[in-house]
Amino acid sequence: MARSILVAGATGNTGQSAVETLSHLLGSKPSFSDYKIIALTRSKDGATAKRLAKLPFVQLEEKSWVEITPEWLQEHNVERAFIASHLQTNQFAEESTFHLALLHANVKYVVRISTAHLAVRPDSKSYYQRAHWAIEALLSSPEYEKLQFTSLQPNAFGPTYLYSAAQFVKDFRSTGKQGNLSLMAPKDFPVAIIHPPEIGVVAAHLLAEEDTTKHNKAKYILNGPEGVTGQQIVQMVEKAIGTNVENVIYKDMSSVDSLLEGLQNESPNVISSLRYALEASWEGKSSGSTSPEILDMGVIKHTPGEMFNSLID
Repeated sequence: MARSILVAGATGNTGQSAVETLSHLLGSKPSFSDYKIIALTRSKDGATAKRLAKLPFVQLEEKSWVEITPEWLQEHNVERAFIASHLQTNQFAEESTFHLALLHANVKYVVRISTAHLAVRPDSKSYYQRAHWAIEALLSSPEYEKLQFTSLQPNAFGPTYLYSAAQFVKDFRSTGKQGNLSLMAPKDFPVAIIHPPEIGVVAAHLLAEEDTTKHNKAKYILNGPEGVTGQQIVQMVEKAIGTNVENVIYKDMSSVDSLLEGLQNESPNVISSLRYALEASWEGKSSGSTSPEILDMGVIKHTPGEMFNSLID
């Protein structure tokens, strides 16, 4: 039976590029000629799922990763895995169950997406940052010694960070009117936001390493190639609309309030802690250098300007 590399969330913003890059890499490495990529999706009918299914080595499976069991992993001969978890308050429970299944199925290596490195702390105010710390602590424990892992700690995702600015441009182009330009960004401190698909590319390169031992227990920092301040985002908006922005609100996390309105059966006290998620960036603490092992791959290239232009075109 062919050995497998499992990609959970294959149609997501990092999973797609992980599958695409793995498909290319496996074809260029003779030692991986007997591997296949199991791409998990909730629906095979979507356009992205259908496109991925046509790639070499890819086998599409309609299954939620939270329902993965050791028996399923053994049945599909999974040796390596990739996971980009969600931001719901049960993240730790579901992701730790996934890793426990990997351990008991004798999966050899997993690459996971964490969050900005200085936020991965047991005393972080935002719940999901503490959850990432707890997952990394779990995987680093002696009980998990047989499951090698690498945790990718990326800076803020560019499309999320720039979303309100791009929407401001689209609204102005549609109506000719300005509202408030509300930005998550601080006014003066640069944040090296990252293009999500490039994180998937990094994960694919790690999963296609013949010897993963050198990456075991690694927690790699991933930053974009350059930082951007809130003021610079305003300048990008002004260039796009051809006039000055009248009102700007920096460090705005009011989007959390709208998120609360759409969630049920979640603790408001827990979910509302998302509004603290960018405090490290606001205080100038998220500027650590990208890990050399990641820089050597040469795959992190998208600048804030390029990400912004792709959002407004």
